Amino acid sequence: MPTRARKTPLRKTRPRAPSRPRLARPPARSRTASREKWVYLFDEGRGDMKDLLGGKGANLAEMTRIGLPVPPGFIVTTRACNAFQAEGNQFPEGLWEQELAALRTLEKRMGRTLGDPGNALLVSCRSGAKFSMPGMMDTLLNIGLNDEVAEGLVAETGDARFVYDAYRRLVQMFGTVVLGLPHEPFEHVLEEYRRQRGIQNDAALPAEDLKAITQAFQRIVREKSGRDFPKEPLEQLRLATEAVFRSWNGKRAVDYRNAAGIAHDLGTAVNIVTMVFGNRGEDSGTGVVTTRNVSTGEREMEGDYLANAQGEDVVSGTRPTLRIAALKEQHPKLHAQLERICQKLERHFRDVQDVEFTIERGKLWMLQTRDAKRTAQAAVRIAVELVRERRITRKEAVLRVKPEQVDFFLHPRFSSAEVKAARERGDLLATGLNVSPGAASGVVALDADTAERWSKEEKKAVIMVRPETKPDDVHGMLAARGILTSRGGRTSHAALVARQFGKPAVVGVSEMEVDCEKRQLTVAGRVLREGDTVSIDGTTGEVFAGRLETVIPDLSDPHLLELLKWADEFRELGVYANADYPRDAKLARELGAEGIGLCRTEHMFFETERLPRVQQMILARTDEERAETLAWLLPFQREDFLGLFRAMDGLPVTIRLIDPPLHEFLPNHDELLHDVTELETRLELLKDKPEAAGLEARLVQKRRLLEAVESMRETNPMLGLRGVRLGIHLPALVRMQVRAIFEAACQCTREGVRVFPKVMIPLIAHSNELRVEKELLEAEARDVMKEQGLEVAYQFGTMIEIPRAALTADQIAQEAEFFSFGTNDLTQTTYGISRDDAETGFLSEYLQKRILPENPFATLDQRGVGALMEMGVKLGRKTRPKLDVGICGEHGGDPKTIAFCHRIGLDYVSCSPYRVPIARLAAAHAALTS
Repeated sequence: MPTRARKTPLRKTRPRAPSRPRLARPPARSRTASREKWVYLFDEGRGDMKDLLGGKGANLAEMTRIGLPVPPGFIVTTRACNAFQAEGNQFPEGLWEQELAALRTLEKRMGRTLGDPGNALLVSCRSGAKFSMPGMMDTLLNIGLNDEVAEGLVAETGDARFVYDAYRRLVQMFGTVVLGLPHEPFEHVLEEYRRQRGIQNDAALPAEDLKAITQAFQRIVREKSGRDFPKEPLEQLRLATEAVFRSWNGKRAVDYRNAAGIAHDLGTAVNIVTMVFGNRGEDSGTGVVTTRNVSTGEREMEGDYLANAQGEDVVSGTRPTLRIAALKEQHPKLHAQLERICQKLERHFRDVQDVEFTIERGKLWMLQTRDAKRTAQAAVRIAVELVRERRITRKEAVLRVKPEQVDFFLHPRFSSAEVKAARERGDLLATGLNVSPGAASGVVALDADTAERWSKEEKKAVIMVRPETKPDDVHGMLAARGILTSRGGRTSHAALVARQFGKPAVVGVSEMEVDCEKRQLTVAGRVLREGDTVSIDGTTGEVFAGRLETVIPDLSDPHLLELLKWADEFRELGVYANADYPRDAKLARELGAEGIGLCRTEHMFFETERLPRVQQMILARTDEERAETLAWLLPFQREDFLGLFRAMDGLPVTIRLIDPPLHEFLPNHDELLHDVTELETRLELLKDKPEAAGLEARLVQKRRLLEAVESMRETNPMLGLRGVRLGIHLPALVRMQVRAIFEAACQCTREGVRVFPKVMIPLIAHSNELRVEKELLEAEARDVMKEQGLEVAYQFGTMIEIPRAALTADQIAQEAEFFSFGTNDLTQTTYGISRDDAETGFLSEYLQKRILPENPFATLDQRGVGALMEMGVKLGRKTRPKLDVGICGEHGGDPKTIAFCHRIGLDYVSCSPYRVPIARLAAAHAALTS
């Protein structure tokens, strides 16, 4: 073929008629109106037609419109895909005729004809949904080749290697994509020819081998599918179009949409594009670049390039690619042209672009552009710098960063190289629920005391592994780098505490057996003993054997700080933090919290030195004995609140009085029963021996504990004596807590610290409960302030976590000065299910079968629980118009829930400290999109 430059790929100066008649199937019958426009030429479309033309097609049309070198082509619409699915995988009426008409137009423009051996046009058939789904749907290249066309192209180009390389690719893609054949038989053939030639990649195979491979591939198609590879190009085109449509509902595409939150009814467009060939020699090539570095956000073109290759070679990983700088060395003028086009695309689309290009015989062609996917760090930096460059507004910058992306700044994570290597070694043990993001490695500790001892005394990095965690494990959880359990759900104790303290956690690893007696765990057929090293990824839920290195996030990233500052200018919701300790409050404030929305006072009782006194208070047999232990606890509680008030100087602090049932502070019933039985047996054997006296004393103590635990046992303790009911039953306990709060508030006021305590009474179901409790506690508050000679501004309010409280919020608001929705329990009581049991049991089945669209304990159920909240807000403010209302359940850090809270008029959301920046951005999104 002449070597002169061409203006179009493989183009001659005049069209030639096809040498054989073209065959087309008759169109299928359809109820769809034939007047629907199913097909658009590139120059008929625009970039704002993504709903109809898909992202790829719309952008090809837009690049054509602004004068970039795009191979001519046409687009079959997303509506055609949906109609195809609705018609039982049959073309709707008029579609095939329109596709043929567009093809004839394309042939005229190119001066070539599909199927003409002497003047062949070849096309690709590519998917392209509204939202980018890279690699999830199907593509076919080199459509139009058959034996006669191949020989004609060899005669025309003088390059048999190029022709048969293209032909074998078509047959292989047709077999795997259209006919659904496995990849392995084709790969085995290629592997055998590479082995015979002693080469590493297909690019080095000679023409005679590629021709033989093409014939071998055709035999595979015939033997494995029972039909011949279609030689008629129009049949290839039609079957390819159908295959791309069907790939919309392929498993990987459905799974991707589920993960990405993309709707399943959008459909994919099909892009028919004139083939351009990067595999025509060393003056040809292909590549994929982004207009900026999408790992760091730096303003530099980044990407991969291969000479003498087609696009799939770059993205498939079958050949080692070169950095885009290699193109600059080999073809500096083409590199400069590509840079200019990339800059033009970024200016035109006002965002970083992911660009696919091909060079054919020294000519650059643009095959795709789309908004580039990027890391969280890059997303933030790019958004901020585009504002500085006056490409976008601050509002657009805030909206371009997803709240979830901020999470990556706040937790350690494993490097991708480490994870890949661990998987290759076979060290991936299991996958559980990814309940608290971040990554950690450490030695296995099977109880809280060991975890604390190893961490504090032996300075070991520890992963605490338990069947499930309990409140009295908190000291071990605080000491550990991460938490791993075989049971539990997303709102289990382990999950809640892990998120509270920013600990990576994986829970509900059902295939993991934890044997605390043998001090070992068994998972994936491997036995790990206490002290062995494991690594957990709370972002993905993966558990690995051995140590993986982590990448430490930078919380002071200047681009993130600037973006969050802009977000604060737009948001209307306040953002508070759930914090139980002064260190948590300090961290929350550093991350932008405007107050504490929930301090859970019972967590303070689990501290090692306090728990025995708490148990003594529970076991007290007289009021005097109980008063003595409460007097001992009072200074500790006061010191807790002093620390919180000082950390949050000038900001509100919402303190929830004790909530869980008292039995949670005592040892496990079954373990106690076992201990008592064992001591009784040993005492019987050691009767009349000196050591019997010591055993007798221990037995008396254990029996007393067992009696107390049995007296407090309830069939359903989470709906039993807890919250306000416990406060009414043991008024001295909550009076002590209120005294501690107000003594601390008065002391801080003397120090010049501005305090605003908000005392929250939990688990209200009836306004009378709140009235009785509030009268008792307000009297205590007044007594303290009178004793101290100071007045402190304060509020008494309640936690709305029972459906009846929401339904009677107008009555409750007569007593409550603020509401805080506790959506963990409100969800549980509304659904009538135990969240821990459900998440490791039937709930996963419900989600898989799509009985429930989302986990209601992870994202708020707006139709049910949300309706109760909305009703509670309206009724409460009907009684008390300026009622302060917020949310303090785990949902408070979920972006979807935050948008709902904005919509129903809440004043603030409260979440764990590490989710405060996420909530700030999510609240801004809610305000900007409402």
